[in-house]
Order: sequence, then structure tokens, then C-alpha cells
Amino acid sequence: MKTIEVDDQIYRYIASRTLHIGESASDILRRLLALPLDTEPTVALGHEANAEQANEVSADVLTMLLDNAQLAKEESAIARFMLILSALYRSQPDAFRHAADIKGRKRIYFAEDPQALLDNGKTTKPKPVPETPYWVITNTNTGRKRLIIEQLMQAMGYSADLIAEVCNKV
Repeated sequence: MKTIEVDDQIYRYIASRTLHIGESASDILRRLLALPLDTEPTVALGHEANAEQANEVSADVLTMLLDNAQLAKEESAIARFMLILSALYRSQPDAFRHAADIKGRKRIYFAEDPQALLDNGKTTKPKPVPETPYWVITNTNTGRKRLIIEQLMQAMGYSADLIAEVCNKV
């Protein structure tokens, strides 16, 4: 994958054409330019290069989300919380799976079955995280939602600056 620089106006244009959370800039441009899907096999890189490239890609996905008008338009903290969780999953599904093991003192936050969340409290109000196999509790206050995202992103290996920026969007 190559990196290109674009001015802010073009970046906003590409980001505004996002159809779903986690859609990559390449996917958006392929769709807008009516190009075929990328069918070239990827070249295996060393582990260190793969991890660095994955962090850059996932940070780009989150940066696009933060600039996305859809997130800014959402009035409820729950809706913003769900959009962010979906983007985190799409940016690094494997890391999300491991990080989803985080828990509170008395509750689990994530499960693949809503009943598991209900079994940990009658008022958990589980909701499905869009485009993921996970459910999350939603009856927490905004501060707890930020804490859940912070812990999740730390476990996924994101930088403190990006974590703070994402948490402020909840």
C-alpha cells in the first residue's frame, strides 16, 4: 500500500462519501471511480512491518471517523459510542477480540451473546455493535463509555493522543 498526500478539501470529500464505518479511503475511491476490486495478492512483510502498517491503517480509519460528519451529527452518546466501537472493530478485528475481554468490577462490557450481558445485571441494556459479532452494555454514563473505549484502545495498542481524541468524541 502506498501513501499519498491530499489537501484538506479532498480529504473531507473522500470522508463525506463513506457508506459505512470502517470503509477505507481506497474502497471509497474505487467505488467513486468505478474501479474493480483489488484482487492482487498482498506481499507478506516481516512481523514488525505488518504491525506498523496495521497501526497506520487503523489510525487512518479512526481519523476518518473523527472527521466524519455522521459522528458529529449524532446527538446521543450511545450512538457515538456505537459508531466508535464499530470503527475500532473494523480497524483491527483481531485486536478487538482480545481487547473485548476488559471488564468492570461487577460487569462484563462485551459479549457475543446478549444473554451473557443480561446475566451480569438486569439493567445492562445490551445493544449490538454495528457490523461486529459483539454486543455491549449501554446503560452506563458517558464517563464510563469513555473509560470503556480508553481501555479497549489501550489494549489494542493505540497511542495516548489518539485515545484522548477518540474519547472526547463520545
